[in-house]
Amino acid sequence: MMSHAASARPAGRGARTALRPAGGLPDRLVTVFAVAAGFAVANIYYAHPLLTAIASAFGVGSGTASLVVTASTAGYTVGLALLVPLGDIAGRRRLLVALLLVTAVAQAASAAAPTATALIALSGLMAVAAVGAPLLVAFAAALARPEQRGRVTGRVMSGVLGGVLLARTGAGLLAQWTGSWRTVFVVAAVAMLALAVLLWRLLPDLEPAESLGYFALLRSVASVVAQEPVLRLRCLYGFLTFASFSVFWASAAFLLAAPPYSYGAALTGAFGLLGLAGAVAARATGPLVDRGRDRLAGTVLYLANLAAWVLLAFDGGHVPVCLVLGVLLLDFGVQGAQVANLGVLFRLRPEARNRITMAYMTAYFLGGAAGSALSGAVYSAAGWAGVSAAGGGLAALVLLLWGVERLRARTS
Repeated sequence: MMSHAASARPAGRGARTALRPAGGLPDRLVTVFAVAAGFAVANIYYAHPLLTAIASAFGVGSGTASLVVTASTAGYTVGLALLVPLGDIAGRRRLLVALLLVTAVAQAASAAAPTATALIALSGLMAVAAVGAPLLVAFAAALARPEQRGRVTGRVMSGVLGGVLLARTGAGLLAQWTGSWRTVFVVAAVAMLALAVLLWRLLPDLEPAESLGYFALLRSVASVVAQEPVLRLRCLYGFLTFASFSVFWASAAFLLAAPPYSYGAALTGAFGLLGLAGAVAARATGPLVDRGRDRLAGTVLYLANLAAWVLLAFDGGHVPVCLVLGVLLLDFGVQGAQVANLGVLFRLRPEARNRITMAYMTAYFLGGAAGSALSGAVYSAAGWAGVSAAGGGLAALVLLLWGVERLRARTS
């Protein structure tokens, strides 16, 4: 792989001074990566606090409205599988800008969706292109020095989590203020156009890591997964943790809209601010990974995930303090574990970071799609008790698998 000095080509005046030869990734460019990743990922979360308003507008039930979230998560998974690997063979700046422009068009179309079915389909199509965040995480890791890679990954991931919070909170507040959930998608389209211009001007270009045809590239993903047992394990952990996370958030709007909470879209969106715990975990976990303490971090984070569900299940989710503490622990555990997983995986094969990212994130969001679908089904059938059983069961399973791996590592 080329050195940073040789492979990073400035894209414009801002980028000319952004990179230092062999100096890794400077802080101000890390900030650009983090902010851009946050706005990119926000697209697949805008609908979360709007589900009750969407259901009311189209006259559909909670299960149908939840399909908007399921479709966006599934579409994002398709984009991860088919588009993220391109970062290993294509100019990343051009790829990112093109995807942002497509996302902008899809969000504008979503704002004019005439039926729930159309909105579900458009959400899925939009999410296919909305994969800028994992591309930016892998891009930043490629530019960072080895000893700063965990910290950089943590900072960019904290930006991703900030985007999730912006989506939930901002979408709820904007819908409440304007009286229309459609305004949220209009603003999202404008934001993507502005971000495309910003990244074109500020990000450096980076030579492709390998010269492969597209289909050969996709085939090579299977080889990478087959050759890296650590990657396979982390994919499984990612699948289970994000499934657990999505089980909660796909039905949280319905819990919060019912007594004793009776929250509107604004308060439901603001509830997502509790996810700041996840941003804290992301920033704190990166340095631990750099110091080789990822095993300790994983144990603490997976325990936090299980403890979160104990609190979320208490008295049917009707105790506010338990609900708040549960959300704090859930975001802390799940998002911190994601940074730990990526920090470990980015050590494996520098020339294949986008394919490794694709494999991990595809598993991660497949878990999210499965969790969202499971959540809608169990909430319709068994209410919050069913949601709690599903989410807690997934959290317990990942902790069990993690414990078995740790025991095997000690005895081998």
